[in-house]
Amino acid sequence: MKAYLAEFLGTFALVFCGTGAIIINEQTHGVVVHIGIAITFGAIVASMIYTFGNLSGAHFNPAVTLGFSVLKLFPAKKIAPYLLSQIAGAFAASLVLKFLFPENQNLGSTLPAGNNMQSFILEFILTYFLMLTILFTSQGTEKTQQLAGLLIGAVILLEAMFAGPICGASMNPARSLAPAIISGNIQTLWIYLFAPVIGSLSASFSYKFLAA
Repeated sequence: MKAYLAEFLGTFALVFCGTGAIIINEQTHGVVVHIGIAITFGAIVASMIYTFGNLSGAHFNPAVTLGFSVLKLFPAKKIAPYLLSQIAGAFAASLVLKFLFPENQNLGSTLPAGNNMQSFILEFILTYFLMLTILFTSQGTEKTQQLAGLLIGAVILLEAMFAGPICGASMNPARSLAPAIISGNIQTLWIYLFAPVIGSLSASFSYKFLAA
């Protein structure tokens, strides 16, 4: 139960701070700015990895959990509880933000700025490299593992910085699902559910080959 609670809290923090930064940037007419949003996402993920890593492995992302599971680095019996904990944490965060900012239209939803296939491919590639980073740092040397939070947070910051204006740089089905459902912006939700999972699974198979 401690691991499940850690996944709930970590995902709550990710969605609350990350999508909260998007909402507050809209509410304040750009005070946070895009760079601030990217830094917020990277910093909260890095912080939560160091906070809850010893309890749950700090997935906070259904795509990451599934990626670990196909490599048998994560027990199958824990997949469903982890996914439920992550999704519950994301929904709890979005509900709090809806309460705080009831007039906000999108609640930080990830929405494609261009065509759907463009965002799908971007989300696939972004998640692919994020998952490779997670695998090689978490399964690397002890020194590399100690730096995992910073390295993973840096990749998220980097990817959100350059790709966020086009696809939203979700890389996380839970992060996209909750604000989309609560705000009603579900037309392009399929992009952010499928592309990150396919990207993560592809990275896991690549890791199996590269690390063999």
